[in-house]
Amino acid sequence: MIFVVGIGPGGAEYMTGRAIQAIDTADVIVGYKYYLGLVGDLAEGKEFVSTGMTGEIERCTKAVELALEGRSVAVVSSGDPGVYGMAGLVLELLHETPGGDELEVEIVPGVTAAGAAASVLGAPLMCDFAVVSLSDLLTPWRVIEKRLEGAASGDFVVAIYNPRSKKRRDHLDRACEILMKHRPGSTPVGIVRNALREGQSAVVTTLEEAAGQDVDMMSVVIVGNSTTKTLGNKIVTPRGYPLEGEQR
Repeated sequence: MIFVVGIGPGGAEYMTGRAIQAIDTADVIVGYKYYLGLVGDLAEGKEFVSTGMTGEIERCTKAVELALEGRSVAVVSSGDPGVYGMAGLVLELLHETPGGDELEVEIVPGVTAAGAAASVLGAPLMCDFAVVSLSDLLTPWRVIEKRLEGAASGDFVVAIYNPRSKKRRDHLDRACEILMKHRPGSTPVGIVRNALREGQSAVVTTLEEAAGQDVDMMSVVIVGNSTTKTLGNKIVTPRGYPLEGEQR
C-alpha cells in the first residue's frame, strides 16, 4: 500500500484528518528531509527514508520497492501531492515497475502553497487564476515564458511558485516584465514567505516593485488581475457580487 500524502504547510493543524491517518497507518515515511521535519511528532517511531533536493526519483523508487515488499508506505509532499508534488512520479514509477499496477494507491490531498499564501493575503484568488512555477530545472524557460504570456493576456490572477533561487536570480524580474506587457505596474501583488509556517512574512506591493522584494524558493508571489484591489493591508479580487451602493 502506498499513500501519497499532502501535508499542506506542514503543521498538523493544517493537515486533513485523512493525511494524519495515513501517516499513522504507514510503516515507512518517505520524503524530502525538510518535509519530514515538518511532520514532527506525527511520525514518531516510524522508519524514515529521506533524500535532499533533486532526490525525488530516488526516494519514490525506494517507496515503490518497499510497498512491493509488503510494507505500508507514506510518501509525503508539502502542499498537495498532485500540485508540483510526488503523486505523478509515484504513479509513473508504479506503472513502469512489474507488479506496480496491482498495488493499492491513495492520493491524500492537502492545502496548496497558493491557497495558504492567499489566505494570508486576503482573497486574491476569488476569480479565475493560473499557477506557474519559475523553476526551469524540468521545464524549459521558453515554455514558462509562453505560459506566463498566456496567463497575462487572459487576465488571470497569477500565483508564482519558485520565484527565485540562488542560481535563478533574474527569473522573477523577467516574469514581471512579461506580466507588465498586459497589466499596469500598479497592479496589486502579494508576496508570502513560509505561508502558515513558523517564520511567516507577507508583503503587499505592486507589480512594478515586486521584482525588487526579498523573495526566495519558500515564497509565493500572487499577481492580481485587472479587477484586483487592495483593501487596507489585504488583497481582494472581487468575485463580482453586486454590493449596495455600487453601480449595477
